[in-house]
Amino acid sequence: MKAVILAGGLGTRLSEETSIRPKPMVEIGGKPILWHIMKTYSAHGINDFIICCGYKGYIIKEYFANYFLHMSDVTFDMRFNQMNVHSGYAEPWRVTLVNTGDNTMTGGRLKRISEHLGNETFCFTYGDGVSNINITELVNFHKQQKSLGTLTAVQPAGRFGAISLGYEQTKITSFREKPEGDGAWINGGYFVLEPEVINLIADDSTVWEQEPLEKLADMEQLSAFRHDGFWQPMDTLRDKNYLEGLWKNNQAPWKVWEEKS
Repeated sequence: MKAVILAGGLGTRLSEETSIRPKPMVEIGGKPILWHIMKTYSAHGINDFIICCGYKGYIIKEYFANYFLHMSDVTFDMRFNQMNVHSGYAEPWRVTLVNTGDNTMTGGRLKRISEHLGNETFCFTYGDGVSNINITELVNFHKQQKSLGTLTAVQPAGRFGAISLGYEQTKITSFREKPEGDGAWINGGYFVLEPEVINLIADDSTVWEQEPLEKLADMEQLSAFRHDGFWQPMDTLRDKNYLEGLWKNNQAPWKVWEEKS
């Protein structure tokens, strides 16, 4: 299964960091938040990634171009122009990096990478937040629901797209982007989608959280996977410092993988 990660936005609310690098490359514990997200998927056996690049996407490409070298012990023999790798600690990832444009909206970015998806169910998420969501349970839930899309519903303060969801419901009946008020179940990202959803995206100007999700909800083809655990977006410097503090104090709930010895 493939996981598509949005990594092309400007991240203007985190300008202290994003003036020099794309938001997904802002570091937590010395590693880009994008790396943390990928490690979460990898812990559940998903190692095939499609990264939707945009703003300063070359930095993401350079990071992965040098990733194996940075994660290995090496000897450089300058006399013979040779490099010997002693130990490698790189993950078994396959990473496809696609330039989806600097100004393309979230839906447009997904449409632009559709040729890399094939005709299979795939995961889709944002490149600026971490969670201890159980990806395996999410995928299994999606298969049971037989919907075109499954959205992970979380319950922090209401700043994001809210959904109508009764206590026993698994089908979403309405979707509203950034409503007023607190306490609603909201869009936490971490989607599982069928390839047919691409047909609901018109062009680069399509915002995934608007027409496509609203249409899926109207069609009763959008299911909700409740996640009561940790979920935290990194929208501001305060968010970044909060996540950094959790990591430094070995209290990062999203660290669901084992360290390599």
